[in-house]
Amino acid sequence: MVSAGDILNAKILVVDDKPANVQLIERMLCGAGYTSVESTTDPYAVCDLHRRNRYNLILLDLQMPGLDGFQVMEGLQQIEGEGYLPVLVITAQPAHKLRALEAGAKDFVSKPFELAELRARVRNILEVRLLHQRAQEHGRVLEETVRELEASREVIRLKSEEELSLAQQTQESLLPRSLPQFENFRIHAFNNPTRYVGGDFYDFLQLSSGEWIGVLEDVSGKGMSATLLSSIVLGALSMEFHAGTQAPEVLSRVNRLLREKSLPFQFVTLFLLLLNPDGFGRFISAGHNIAYLFRSATGKIEELGPDAFALGMFDGACYPLRAFQLDAGDILLVYSDGLTDAENHREEMFGEERLLDLIRQEAPAGSHALEQKLLRTIADFTQGVPQTDDITFVVVEKLAA
Repeated sequence: MVSAGDILNAKILVVDDKPANVQLIERMLCGAGYTSVESTTDPYAVCDLHRRNRYNLILLDLQMPGLDGFQVMEGLQQIEGEGYLPVLVITAQPAHKLRALEAGAKDFVSKPFELAELRARVRNILEVRLLHQRAQEHGRVLEETVRELEASREVIRLKSEEELSLAQQTQESLLPRSLPQFENFRIHAFNNPTRYVGGDFYDFLQLSSGEWIGVLEDVSGKGMSATLLSSIVLGALSMEFHAGTQAPEVLSRVNRLLREKSLPFQFVTLFLLLLNPDGFGRFISAGHNIAYLFRSATGKIEELGPDAFALGMFDGACYPLRAFQLDAGDILLVYSDGLTDAENHREEMFGEERLLDLIRQEAPAGSHALEQKLLRTIADFTQGVPQTDDITFVVVEKLAA
């Protein structure tokens, strides 16, 4: 908005070759309350004066000797890069009115003029001029603000990408750098977070007893918080197992840790298995989805389902071990639910039945064939559709002694 004070404080230049006309207009303007009025009778000085002072309004006589008002306006056009001429022309020639407007003048007053009309036209032009300048200034401020915001956003984007890249490297460092070579077993593993970082992890550990441990965990939620919680769980598991703690007590301690340290909505499903070189195994499924065990001798598929609560859900939860046996050629598939919940462009889930059919078809050819077929089938099924959950699986095959 433009106030009355803004209008009365506007800078005005009166240009007329006759001093009497200049004095008359100056007295009229000062009497109306205008506080910054200058004048000149030299048309050649107008452009230099305007270049120095940038008047809000120039009252310009068109008929002046040596340099007329039209030539003055041509010079002003070169100064006003925006093309807005703050000029009110004063002329006694009716034919000059249209020409003056076409040359860029904003209004005209005919000689002899009435002071009341001149005051009204001066005020109207100044109000429009000041509003135009305010709009330009607001636009410049807005453009500068937008540039600053874009620059800040770019800095934030680069910083976020840097932090996400570091988080991704951190997550990758938590996964085994290479798959272990345990006696009489072949192991394959795959992990694909739905974002830069996710909540699915797997790990393996050789025990002094000759047994080895494999674990696959799936943390509720996605992103950085899930990764942080996963790293806590993996660290606690590694520390406890290296200390010789038995698996049921390890999970009980981790459960207590999560109950104390994690948020109420955070929990971890986990599948843990222990195997010795002869294939005798034990497992704990803490709220995890069913693992599938392919029997090479019969072609049948057995289910190793959960019988304990997810970690972090309830105080005092127990995690008993259950026994199973892997014979030569048998294959165990442990996976996160992101695998069976994977969706295609029709929002169909991959599902357990597709997975079971794939196991029946490819497992007889061995764990490598099963892994490769599983990766190709998932890729063909999803066709690049962004997934809402991490996809992770571990394949364990018992080899002949």
